[in-house]
Amino acid sequence: MSLSKQDVKKAADLARIEVTDQEAGDALGPLEKVFVLIEEMQQLDTENVEPMAHAQDISTRLRDDIVTEKDQRETLQASAPAVEKGLFLVPKVID
Repeated sequence: MSLSKQDVKKAADLARIEVTDQEAGDALGPLEKVFVLIEEMQQLDTENVEPMAHAQDISTRLRDDIVTEKDQRETLQASAPAVEKGLFLVPKVID
């Protein structure tokens, strides 16, 4: 895949990143290498490969899901200006 400075500038614009013509030109080489690597990876046969959660065959130690603190909702909401049905009420900021 061949990229142009305009492609880089368009991607930067979509990401809300301001880049100069020089920066866009400097980014062309590394970005093209990324796309070449992606094309190479797409050629691999992954038909019989199971999805993995991690690159290494490890499992995460899990703890029991036990409530360890008492319910303090009413105490914590006592100083709130407005509460309804256990929820903090805030002023509307977007019309």
